[in-house]
Amino acid sequence: MIGFLHTAAVHQASFQGLLDELAPGTPAEHLISERHLERAREHGLDEVTRAEVRRDLDQLAENGAEVIVCTCSSIAGLAEEYGAQAGGPLPVPVLRVDRPMAEAAVRAGRRIAIIATSASSIDPTSQLLDACARAAGREVELVPAPCLSAWELFTAGDTDGYAREVATHARRLATDVDVLVLAQASMAPAKDLLTDLPTPVLSTPRLGVEGALRHRAA
Repeated sequence: MIGFLHTAAVHQASFQGLLDELAPGTPAEHLISERHLERAREHGLDEVTRAEVRRDLDQLAENGAEVIVCTCSSIAGLAEEYGAQAGGPLPVPVLRVDRPMAEAAVRAGRRIAIIATSASSIDPTSQLLDACARAAGREVELVPAPCLSAWELFTAGDTDGYAREVATHARRLATDVDVLVLAQASMAPAKDLLTDLPTPVLSTPRLGVEGALRHRAA
């Protein structure tokens, strides 16, 4: 079974849809804890956030998850550290959904734009990209490109407007970078509006689910 830890209810359907497409019949459990992102945005990864995230990961493991995917980039690094593959106390691996995207990004180009609609995602994504670049022996230049005005559209449930605003923002950057990274899972629909760009556009959900399936099969 694959466990998913989400911080927005909308992600359950999208990640389950990807799992059904890529590996039909694979059992899954989705745990939604919106408070994690809310608290991370307000207080950072404080001890309360850390304890609550670990409690949710423990619950998924106790319910039978063989691998857990944290789909929120703001808390994904914290979640990954708690997993068995990182030497943490949890008996199963925890994968941050953005790691496969980051690994692909450092392969795709040197100058990488980090587009985020939540400020709490920028630093964790930057740190991950730096780590992936070092591991791959590559030099990268990171270009933080927040699109914070779009977040209100997402929280209001206007997912189409949200995707359009992110896509418009990405187009303004495309000629100045080698690759565009959509840092949050919620931003993935914007990628479908950017298929005409010559600049690669990377998002997390599909790559993250593929990574989880590889880990489960290993």
